[in-house]
Amino acid sequence: MRVLGVDPGLTRCGMGVVQGEIGRPLTMIDVNVLRTSSGEAVPIRLVTIEKGIDAWIDEYQPDAVAVERVFARSDVSTVMGTAQASGIAMVCAARRGIPVALHTPSEVKAAVSGSGRADKAQVGIMVAKLLRLDKPPKPADASDALALAITHIWRGGAQARIDAAVAKQKSAVAKQLARQKAGSK
Repeated sequence: MRVLGVDPGLTRCGMGVVQGEIGRPLTMIDVNVLRTSSGEAVPIRLVTIEKGIDAWIDEYQPDAVAVERVFARSDVSTVMGTAQASGIAMVCAARRGIPVALHTPSEVKAAVSGSGRADKAQVGIMVAKLLRLDKPPKPADASDALALAITHIWRGGAQARIDAAVAKQKSAVAKQLARQKAGSK
């Protein structure tokens, strides 16, 4: 599974592509941060982010896109920019029919470090270890994007298998009920 992780932000939008599957070593394909200037108008900044995400999706052809779920912070302007960038990432993926998953910061921290209260430095160190990198990617937005991709591979892949098993079971039950109904007539 190849996952594009997006740590949304209006000024810095982390992008990281990880390939792997549960129980196997993960591989970092690429990581970077899309940057926009606070001196530009917000619509122009959003177009810059959209073009960057589109280019990454076109280049890396991810199976899924994992985006950090926006949560309320005290600074409304930060939340707005993060939410806008998050929406752009979701639209870029949805336009191509690529599944999108949202993961909270605490879910990501817990997945990569074992603690939902880990700080940015701890997450970066664990990302580097999990991907066999010499050092954590900088800035933290880059590490966070990779952590989102790792989380989705570990959690999203497992959830997809659970959903498939539940669907298969429901289908089998529905077929059995239909046979019973047909037999009772």
